[in-house]
Amino acid sequence: MAGYYSDVLEVVEDPDAIYEGSSGELLAVKEMKTDKYIVVVYKEVSETDGFVITAFLTSRRNQLERRTKVWPGQK
Repeated sequence: MAGYYSDVLEVVEDPDAIYEGSSGELLAVKEMKTDKYIVVVYKEVSETDGFVITAFLTSRRNQLERRTKVWPGQK
């Protein structure tokens, strides 16, 4: 994922969706190409501070959608 540094930052700044993790972390998701998503797992320490735990590429959006959606809210 080293070549995706700027993409990882963009996902955290402007995600398509954010889901809850199982241990208090958040999963920010953004579609990179059709059916290819980048997922950034991160933790917020405060409103202005946090850190990235890991990031990965996936085509399994349905696995993420099983989680509780934090943002944008459910309609």
